[in-house]
Amino acid sequence: MSAAVALTACSGKQAEAPVAQDEPTSGLRIAYIEVDSLMSQYQFCKDYNLLLNQKGENAQKALADKQRALQSHANALQKKYESNGFTTRDELERAQNQLAREQQDLAELEQRLMGELANEQANLTAEMRDSIQAFLRTYNKSKKFDYILSRSGDNILMANPAFDITEEVVRGLNKRYKAKPDVTKATKSDKED
Repeated sequence: MSAAVALTACSGKQAEAPVAQDEPTSGLRIAYIEVDSLMSQYQFCKDYNLLLNQKGENAQKALADKQRALQSHANALQKKYESNGFTTRDELERAQNQLAREQQDLAELEQRLMGELANEQANLTAEMRDSIQAFLRTYNKSKKFDYILSRSGDNILMANPAFDITEEVVRGLNKRYKAKPDVTKATKSDKED
């Protein structure tokens, strides 16, 4: 929501064009946070991006290993078929059915792993949002902003840098962030590699 829209929504009147200022005024107090900077500087985001990347790579590796094993099994069955290694039609059908089950298992494993990864990402996003909102409630007790907006890309077309509280918020978030032991262990092992 842009500042002009916020002003319109609050007052019920069309907001006038903002006047360029160097410092915030004493009227409606609005601040903003650069989302890209927050995401790249908040240690929580760094840790969990690293953790999700590790889990994604592990899932991809497990799937690739299973795919190679399945392909090897399919190649062996093809060779056996071409060399007339199946003694009966029933034996061939059983082998084909087994291969089809293995393919289905691989597809189910891929769906399960990707679903788990998506769920974990959603949970971490919610945890990050809760962390930021909890911090901002405490932070804003003394700052008394009426609005704290998020700026991502060009959703706010113009903003006075005096209203940018990103660095201050990132410092505060990082100061109170305590990584969980499993996250610390995972990020430490990745940094050592």
